[in-house]
Amino acid sequence: MKHTSYQQQTRDLIDGLKAVCASNGLGNDGNEYKIIVQTFLYKLLCDKFAHEMKNLDSKLTDAADWISAWKKLPKGKQRDLEDGLSAETPRLTAEQLIPSLFNRQGEPGFAKLFDDTLIAIAAANSDIFAVKTDDGEKVPLFDRLSEYVTGSADKRDQFCRAMFNKLVGVSFERLFEQKYDFYAALFEYLIKDYNKDNGGKYAEYYTPHAVATIMADILVPQDQRGKVKNVTCYDPASGSGTLLMSLAHAVGERRCSIWSQDISQKSSSLLRLNLVLNRLVHSIPNITQGNTILHPVHKDGKALKTFDYIVSNPPFKMDFSDFRDDLDSDANATRFFAGIPKVPSKAKDKMAIYLLFIQHIIASLKPGGKAAIVVPTGFITAASGIELRIRQKLVDERMIAGVVSMPSNIFATTGTNVSILFLDREAHDSVVLIDASALGEKVKEGKSQKTLLSRPEEQRIVDTFNARETVEDFSAVVDYAAIAAKSYSLSAGQYFDVKIAYEAITPKQFARKIEGFQSRLDAMFAESSRLEKKIKTVLAGLSS
Repeated sequence: MKHTSYQQQTRDLIDGLKAVCASNGLGNDGNEYKIIVQTFLYKLLCDKFAHEMKNLDSKLTDAADWISAWKKLPKGKQRDLEDGLSAETPRLTAEQLIPSLFNRQGEPGFAKLFDDTLIAIAAANSDIFAVKTDDGEKVPLFDRLSEYVTGSADKRDQFCRAMFNKLVGVSFERLFEQKYDFYAALFEYLIKDYNKDNGGKYAEYYTPHAVATIMADILVPQDQRGKVKNVTCYDPASGSGTLLMSLAHAVGERRCSIWSQDISQKSSSLLRLNLVLNRLVHSIPNITQGNTILHPVHKDGKALKTFDYIVSNPPFKMDFSDFRDDLDSDANATRFFAGIPKVPSKAKDKMAIYLLFIQHIIASLKPGGKAAIVVPTGFITAASGIELRIRQKLVDERMIAGVVSMPSNIFATTGTNVSILFLDREAHDSVVLIDASALGEKVKEGKSQKTLLSRPEEQRIVDTFNARETVEDFSAVVDYAAIAAKSYSLSAGQYFDVKIAYEAITPKQFARKIEGFQSRLDAMFAESSRLEKKIKTVLAGLSS
């Protein structure tokens, strides 16, 4: 079977599961994502278990019915096989596997049987696969999924049978031999309907692949691949983990551990699925659901735990007025060195929470550590306030490696222009500033416009940054003193050479140009006068 057709089968399964939800009144329902993601996760765990068992005993691979062949083995041999499974392999019984349940779907109470199976798998695998909250409570692997279907027991049975009819149509066993890019494309397709414009329900869980790739390729350049090992990778606002997966792929999944925290319950489910897909099950115990800013969980004693690599696309604006004053404490004075945004009298939902995430990341970075953070482009030029104080620290302490200003609409979900801020505690003598705003192709995505970068454009950004090159009208390499002299601005355009073009013209041509300027100026003055009279007339009408 070809890679492309296998990929298409995977997409067809996802579409099939969504169609079953839709036909049972769950299309675009708040619980749809739980059913899709958890059913998909159940499928992955079953096929992961089958894949690992067959790797241990080739006779199971060759058997027409491997489950029957496994059950017929002597009890001692069965135990030896199970003991040979890696710590990252889920523990399941023969009765919990999809083919076994599929053969029992004619039984009454099938929905309860399915739910009971999921809960039993969750309990048996909680030590490895459970995500914790910031107060230490475990978030279970599975819910009782059929209970999201309203109606009779018969209707729930029919729903579960329909789901199983989709699940048996494809095997994911070969998926675990694929490469990262396959997983990335699959995961993007899985959550595409939960990643709508205008923030959507799931926009918070996904960062465009181009942004994730650029960040990873700059943090871990090609010449360092395979040399970095035993490092910690952290995201304090991880969402579905797109940035962490890209970084882990660059470092090597076996060479790093993943750490994260995110306030969203939904994101922890998506991130857990991403970790299973990407052979990073060993990091699931490091995934926490909770408020990073108010209750950071990852610590060494009382101090914040520090990390080798940090990547983040934090929320830019959010109402945190209900816990803002709790942050303003002596314990947080060092962490939030530049200050905490005040609560405005209006538009509390526009409080700049990303400024707290930047400061938290700085405090969480190891000596010699590196970070990449998505920020609103306005941050890099703000003339005062918390933004300026953060930039001053980064420049004065030589922690900033560079900035890449991205094209507008690189995120279909927001009109905010963004830049990527790169930090590096191994001091450089200069800063790389790149203006990539002119790159990319504009495409329509639903009602929104989105900018797509081609792979050569992504590579141009990465190569220019890593080579620390000055390229006309694209990049500047600037020393720290020059940045301090320009109010700590990190906008590349402010450091480009200004070119003056001289054109030889005759006195007659010069006179015609001046006449043209004069004519256009007169027209603008006349229009200004007309508008002034019109405004006065309208105002007079309002007062009478």
